[in-house]
Amino acid sequence: MAQVLTFLGKGGSGRSTVAIAAAKKLSGEGVRVLLVSSDPSPAFGLILGVNLEGDPLNIGANLWAVQLQATHLIEKAWEEVKQLEAKYLRSPTLKNVYGQELSIFPGMDTALYLNAIREYNTSGQYDVIIYDGSGDLTTLRMLGIPENASWYFRRFRQVFRESDFGKALSPFVQPVSAALFNVSWSFDDFAEQPTQEVTSLLDQGKAALTDPKQVLAYLVTTEQASAIAQAQYLWGSAQQVGLSVGGVIANTGGNSGDLASQFAPLTVTPLPRTTGDDWQTLMEALPSLQNPANIPQPITIDVSARQVRVFLPGFDKKQVKLTQYGPEITIEAGDQRRNITLPHPLTGCPVKGAKFQDSYLVISV
Repeated sequence: MAQVLTFLGKGGSGRSTVAIAAAKKLSGEGVRVLLVSSDPSPAFGLILGVNLEGDPLNIGANLWAVQLQATHLIEKAWEEVKQLEAKYLRSPTLKNVYGQELSIFPGMDTALYLNAIREYNTSGQYDVIIYDGSGDLTTLRMLGIPENASWYFRRFRQVFRESDFGKALSPFVQPVSAALFNVSWSFDDFAEQPTQEVTSLLDQGKAALTDPKQVLAYLVTTEQASAIAQAQYLWGSAQQVGLSVGGVIANTGGNSGDLASQFAPLTVTPLPRTTGDDWQTLMEALPSLQNPANIPQPITIDVSARQVRVFLPGFDKKQVKLTQYGPEITIEAGDQRRNITLPHPLTGCPVKGAKFQDSYLVISV
């Protein structure tokens, strides 16, 4: 499995430049690197000096690059959907709908990008995948798809089971499935089996996102107050999806100023000002990207102390909301919600108290 690296920050802070320099640095060290861009315009290829298409192109020793094209990806994904339908249905209905006809709805492209990264990851051809995306909440929500989708599957499947409609449908599932599907399911099978493969993929994605050895982000900022504020906001927002942030890369001309105090305990690495294609200077200035130190864990749960600690830098007490409507604890911050499932024996326990201190939301159950 490869390690996925991505960069978060305000537009114009130099994220793409840093991503390219990082790819060149790691590939020069013998690491097999795939540089992935979500920008379909010619700009990315012009920076690299190559013409990129929908498939990875070898552009140097140990270095490949690809521009993700949503239309190309949806064609491939649609064929996989039709194969999955044919696996279960006796008379497939999607065979006369073609991927070349499908248009892209808002948000669909990010799901396609995530699936493409997953496939590149499992191919075994790369050691590191550097994703140069939008670097904002869109990227974070893309990475959070496995967690959010699994929540929807889990909760609504249970709601369906317990509903009057589900109970009324139960006796008919076995004979109807025998007539329509290639397998005969009971009601419980019907609620579980069709989503089993998807659920497995989502579980793998959730596990990868919370492991910095598999997925890791870096903040990129300049000395401008707006860029710093955006980086801090994205730092806290990254914690909401369980993404570890390894450090800060500052395009400040070699001077980090007081950024160290603003992003503590992360390590701040200032980059020198460069001109033209002076990639070597940037490569030498970059930190060790794969194994950073001082990474605060997004969440820690102490069962014996009956305490949950959620790291939310960049936010204050007024911006954080804690609720508990169902069996999970819901935290709202940074225009995102995160549902936390408590481990046994804390499952289902009500929240007894909470406080926000030193960028941590400390919850007692």
